[in-house]
Amino acid sequence: MRRVLAPLDQGIQIARVHLSPPAAPYALATPRFRFRALALLAGRAPLGGMREVAMAAYITARLVDDARRPAALADATRKARAAAAKTWLASLALPAAARTAFTRLVDATGGDGSGLHPALVGVIDVTRGQLDGAAKVELEALLQSVAQ
Repeated sequence: MRRVLAPLDQGIQIARVHLSPPAAPYALATPRFRFRALALLAGRAPLGGMREVAMAAYITARLVDDARRPAALADATRKARAAAAKTWLASLALPAAARTAFTRLVDATGGDGSGLHPALVGVIDVTRGQLDGAAKVELEALLQSVAQ
């Protein structure tokens, strides 16, 4: 809702001023999530296989996003994150094909970045039947950004 300040006296010419409603001083900015559709799918999927595949896709997508050149994280940071993610992936109940694809992708994020594209293609192929349309679109967009 916009408030308009108009002149009180018709003899005085004051331009109209459009004011937006003031933000509360304690208001927080709306957070922006990378891969929102993957996060939503992981959050609303029932416990079990589909949820764990969605969580693995979300985490590995974030790792890939942070490993893309030229804004990639430092090598040591990417290697440490990849090692931690591999340990975490081992605790998930994933189908064998999905576990292999996700592990390859996590390994690629800890490397020089040259294996990201084929590893991400493998994850997309394996998860095609388990992710919803919006999550697939996010992974495809990530694949396009890795290819550039």
